Amino acid sequence: MSVNTAFETSDLPKAEFMFPGPERDRLVKLILDGVKTATAALMIEYEEEVEPLPCVGAHSVLVDSDERPVAVLVTTAVDVIPLGKVTDRYAIDEGEGDVTAAQWRSAHESFWNSAEYRDEFANPNFPLNDNSLIVFEHFEVEQRLESNNALG
Repeated sequence: MSVNTAFETSDLPKAEFMFPGPERDRLVKLILDGVKTATAALMIEYEEEVEPLPCVGAHSVLVDSDERPVAVLVTTAVDVIPLGKVTDRYAIDEGEGDVTAAQWRSAHESFWNSAEYRDEFANPNFPLNDNSLIVFEHFEVEQRLESNNALG
């Protein structure tokens, strides 16, 4: 079902998951289906991009691999915790199929240590260990947009 746009999406920051391609579109579908209700990022991403942390009540526009806006998201909670303190609950909330913190950590470390990801940083040799800070953002779909017909 489509909903008319109540937000001016061009005024909202983009919510981009992964790099454009099949994995991004898989995650977008999980979000639209209500399965994925959280995301995790390394604190170093925010520090290097000099970007403020997400805040509760903030809105963003979810985009697919073609940069089409598909939904408006609202942030419902933000937690900053060390990698070594990630729990099974965080893994489950991310909705990507991991049900334990160990599964989640293995999958995320593979991505965070990939050349494609590391090449985005001024210093790609930053350490990743139990003390690395993770920013967990919980969100919900506030509104689906007209352009999401291909995904949902």
